[in-house]
Amino acid sequence: MQWNGRKVLVTGGSGFIGARLVGRLLEAGATLAVTVRYGNVVKNERLRGCWEQLQIIEADLRNRGALEAVRRFSPRLSSIWPPTITWGRALPRSRSVLMSTPRERPTWWTPAPTPRDSSISPAPRSMAIRPPYLSSRTSSRNPFLPMPSPSTPANCIAGCASAWRTLSRTVVLRPFNAYGPYQSSKAIIPELILKCLRGLPIDCTPGEQTREFNFVEDLVDGFLLAAAADHVIPGPVNLAAGQEVAIRDLVQTIARLTASSSELRLGALPYRPTEIWRMRGDPTRARQWLGWEPKTSLEEGLGQTVEWFRGYLAQTADSTAQR
Repeated sequence: MQWNGRKVLVTGGSGFIGARLVGRLLEAGATLAVTVRYGNVVKNERLRGCWEQLQIIEADLRNRGALEAVRRFSPRLSSIWPPTITWGRALPRSRSVLMSTPRERPTWWTPAPTPRDSSISPAPRSMAIRPPYLSSRTSSRNPFLPMPSPSTPANCIAGCASAWRTLSRTVVLRPFNAYGPYQSSKAIIPELILKCLRGLPIDCTPGEQTREFNFVEDLVDGFLLAAAADHVIPGPVNLAAGQEVAIRDLVQTIARLTASSSELRLGALPYRPTEIWRMRGDPTRARQWLGWEPKTSLEEGLGQTVEWFRGYLAQTADSTAQR
């Protein structure tokens, strides 16, 4: 796909994966609008380097006037991330605004979250309907299963199912366990890296449970391939390597890459009563429909992430010293 001059709307563009998507689209020459929440400008550090190149829209599904800016931008392609909304009145209000897009409707592609339980199929966290977009954190075996209450997120997902099927080009993506530079320290990999770089003790379970992790740049490759696809892609697609690592091995690898003096207290914490012992995604559909496979090994991706956080700590230390 030729991105030069193409209008793209990215909601949640200041988020971890969204910001990298914004960066890659700008590098390719796209014209971007990014929605942010009211009063949240100071939290958009990930976009600091490209802020002047973006059309920033402070938008909320409850505010018709704000959404007019989205309509005026008239995107040809939109990446939809979970908006912060209040269900109920927000839905008809946003629908009345966004249904008035140009005749040539934009293409929508939408990410969905990693599953919370390996025994069920993860439901999408975000979805588009013609174009009002809806978001949910449901955990249904069928992400389009109807629910009784008209104001619940699960029912909103069900309500958009029929409209979703009528769109000629809608893609639902499920990125599994992203990691990389700029990720929040609340996530497991940044938390471990920062503790190791600071020499703090690491308390964790015995670490027999396994997870898979995907480098953020690889996931963005998947989003761009989905957007460029010239064929209809039925159903959700997992962006997943399908490779697991035991948490204890992850901890030890990060300690080695950081040359940390941290004490690794494996077994210091008990397993949760509802512990998820294995979590990985099936990458078959991503290979089949997108030709996507991750390029970055866990070792390589962790190495890049460690170096970024090492520089981040040095920069913040310098800033503190100058005050």
